[in-house]
Amino acid sequence: MARTFRVLISVAVIGAVAYGAYVTRDRWLGSAERLLGIQGPAAPGEQAQGERRGGQGQGFGQGGGRRRGSLSQFSGPVPVLAADAATTDVPVYIDGVGSVKALNTVTVRAQVNGKIVEIDFEEGQDIRKGDVIARIDDAVYKAQLDQAIAKKAQDEALLAGAQRDLARYQLMVKSASGTQQQVDTQLSLVAQYTAQIQSDQAAIESAQATLDYTTIKAPIDGRTGIRNVDIGNLVSSSDTTGIVTLSQIRPISVLFSIPQQQLARVNAASAAGSLSVQAMGGDGQTVVDNGSLAVVDNQVDPTTGTVKLKANFPNDKLALWPGAFVNARLLVETLKGVTVIPTAAVQRGPNGTFVYIVKPDQTVAMKPVKVRLQDDAQAVIAEGVVAGDKVVTTGFARLQDGSKVQISQGAAAPDATAPAADGQPVAENAAPGAGNDGQRPHRQHNGQGDGNGGHRKHNADGAGSANSGANANGGAPASTGSTTTQTQQQ
Repeated sequence: MARTFRVLISVAVIGAVAYGAYVTRDRWLGSAERLLGIQGPAAPGEQAQGERRGGQGQGFGQGGGRRRGSLSQFSGPVPVLAADAATTDVPVYIDGVGSVKALNTVTVRAQVNGKIVEIDFEEGQDIRKGDVIARIDDAVYKAQLDQAIAKKAQDEALLAGAQRDLARYQLMVKSASGTQQQVDTQLSLVAQYTAQIQSDQAAIESAQATLDYTTIKAPIDGRTGIRNVDIGNLVSSSDTTGIVTLSQIRPISVLFSIPQQQLARVNAASAAGSLSVQAMGGDGQTVVDNGSLAVVDNQVDPTTGTVKLKANFPNDKLALWPGAFVNARLLVETLKGVTVIPTAAVQRGPNGTFVYIVKPDQTVAMKPVKVRLQDDAQAVIAEGVVAGDKVVTTGFARLQDGSKVQISQGAAAPDATAPAADGQPVAENAAPGAGNDGQRPHRQHNGQGDGNGGHRKHNADGAGSANSGANANGGAPASTGSTTTQTQQQ
C-alpha cells in the first residue's frame, strides 16, 4: 500500500513539472535561443504576450504605472491649448420656456340673425379698428327702425293735442266756465304722452343699434385668420365659431415660466426698473426679438413650482407667431468688470474646482478657484484667477502641478472654448455643479477604470468637459480634450 502511494506521488510530481515546463516553454525556449544566438520565429504565446504588452503600453498596467514604452512615447513637454483670462461685463439671464400669445384675440361673431350679403376682408389681411369685416341683410332691421320713428311721430301729435286742450281748460277755469278737475285730468294726459315719446325715442335708438349690428366692424387692430362663413350663409348671435378670428400680433406677448426660487430676485430687479427680455431662436443663440417684462403672475403654480411671466415684444419682423414655443431670457443683472475664462479650463477634484495656470517658465501650477457663474461658453471667476493669467483649456491628460507644457499654435481644437466676448450672457438658473453655487455642471464623462491600479480612462464628449475622478493620494484629477485619451492619475 505504501509503495503504491509513493508511485502515485511520483507520477503527480512528474506531471506537475511537465505541465509547468509546457506552460513556460516560451520563456525558457526564448532564453535558450538567445543564449545560443538562434533568431527563430516567435512562438504564438510570445506573440500574444507581446501584443498584450503593446496594448497595455497605451493604457494602464496593474500597480498604478504605465509601461516603459508608454513613458518613452510621452516624454517631453505636454502639448496644450491655453487662453487668457479677461475682464469684462457679463449680463446674467434667467432662462425660461414658454409660448407666444397674441396681445389681443377676438372671435368676431354676429350680434343679430341674418344672411351674410358682403364680406369685406381677405384672409390673413392686416386691418385697423373700425374697418368693415362683413355685412348682414338689414331689410328687416330698417323696417323696425322706421316703425319706431313712426310711432314716435304719432305720440308727438297726440301730445300736441293734449297740450292745446290743457291750455283751453285752464282759460275756462279762470272764467268760471270749467272745473279744476278737467284741468288736472288733462295735465295727467299730457304727462302720459310725454313719457310715451321718451319710450319711442328709446325704441328708435334700439332699432338703430340693431341696424348698426348688421355692419360688422373690427373691434381691434390685428390680422384676420381663416374665415368660417361665406356670402349667403345664415349667422346668428348664438354661433360659437364666429365669422373670423382677429389676432393682434404687433405687438405680441410671450408667456414663460421660471423656477419659484428666482421670483424674489426678479421682483427686486423689476422694482428698480423695467427688465428686458430676449426671445431666442431654436438654436438657443439667435435673438429673435427684444422686449420688456410686462407682468409677473400673482401666484406660483403648486404643481410645478414655477411662476408665469408675461413679456411684450414689438414683433416688427413677425418672427414671433401665436401658439409657437419659444425660449425666453430675462436680464436680471449685469456683472461689471468680472474675470472670465473659458468653461473648458475649469476642472473639478475632491477639493473643489481648480485651473492650471501657465507660468512664464512654461510650467503649470494647479490653483484652486471659486466659480461664481458659468455656462457652456465661459465661467465667471470670483477668486483664484486675475485678468492676464493664461489658463489651460485642452490637454489635461498628462498634466500635474509643475509639468512642463508646450502651448500649441494655430487653430484651437474643437473642445477649446475661446474667451467670451463682452456681453456674453451667463444663465443664472443653470443647474448647480459640484463644488459651485448656482453654476451649470460640466458634461458627463464615461470613466472606466481597470480596478487595480487606480487608473481611470475618460471619454470627453464635448468642449469644457471636466473629470470627476482623483487619485488615491488626493492629487489633481485629469480631463481629456475632444478625443478619448488614456490618462494616469497624478
